Amino acid sequence: MDAIFLQVLNGLDKGGAYALIALGLTLVFGTLGVVNFAHGALFMLGAFCAVSVQKVLTISTKVRDESITFFEAYKEVPILEAKFPVVGGFIVDYSVPFSILLAIPFMLLVGLVMERGLIRHFYKRPHADQILVTFGLAIVIQEIVKHYFGASPIPQTAPDIVSGSANIGALVGLGDNVIYPWWRLIYLGFSLSIIGAVFAFLQFTTFGMVVRAGMQDREMVGLLGIDIQRRFTIVFGLAAVVAGLAGVMYTPIYPPDYNLGMDFLVLSFVVVVVGGMGSLGGAVLAGFLLGLVQSFASMTEVKSIIPGMDQIIIYLVAVIVLLVRPRGLMGRKGVMED
Repeated sequence: MDAIFLQVLNGLDKGGAYALIALGLTLVFGTLGVVNFAHGALFMLGAFCAVSVQKVLTISTKVRDESITFFEAYKEVPILEAKFPVVGGFIVDYSVPFSILLAIPFMLLVGLVMERGLIRHFYKRPHADQILVTFGLAIVIQEIVKHYFGASPIPQTAPDIVSGSANIGALVGLGDNVIYPWWRLIYLGFSLSIIGAVFAFLQFTTFGMVVRAGMQDREMVGLLGIDIQRRFTIVFGLAAVVAGLAGVMYTPIYPPDYNLGMDFLVLSFVVVVVGGMGSLGGAVLAGFLLGLVQSFASMTEVKSIIPGMDQIIIYLVAVIVLLVRPRGLMGRKGVMED
């Protein structure tokens, strides 16, 4: 029972990352009709926002080491912490959460520039053209990041207060054997919060209602005198922000490198296809479902029977779902059928 509960937590944790990326992909496809293969690169850019903030905050200087009294010794301390010991130390420790303050405007700007500068020229082009140009853009972004940050993964640390593990078993009555990292629990809660915020924005705001109407019938909304294209451009920027925030908060779990976007790209598209192209609810449902399936497939008992099962299970599930429901779990009729 303990092992099963841990696998459920692992699956929900992975599913949160898949769902966030797939949600942004589905928003872009549902509003603009564009298959954006550069969306994984946006996830990676968000992660490197956290890396950049950490690098700036940890620029160090030499200060006297008071713990050594026999001779003068110096140690490297972040300048911010040396100037403001209490506040500076707090900011350095919480560099990942503080990275959100940079990631939101930066990712919004990247999304708007990408849509206005490139994507809008491919709205009416075949999906194959969209895939080629956005995949090429992803490679360009990847190589730029590799040039400035190198090819090696760059570890990021969670704040000290949540760097350990929580005794989940004691909270749910399963004993003291169920220990789970605090930051993974925080990431799960963060994922659910962002997903809830996106759905609330689309469901309960005037802007969101117009966007949903435009997703159903763009021409009719345009005839009402509403500049739906401008709203769709903003939605593209918001999708980039969602991907970037997912990347920022994922860095303490998975040290980012320039391949991070490609690692999640294929999986996120599988999630979108399984959920149903254009279905926001389907993307979220498939994200958590496939995260759980992959988690249980990674158990030692399963891999001892079928080695590498955790690497192929998502694609097997995708094949089965598409054989039974070609439009995905919650796909709309007519999407991708032209």
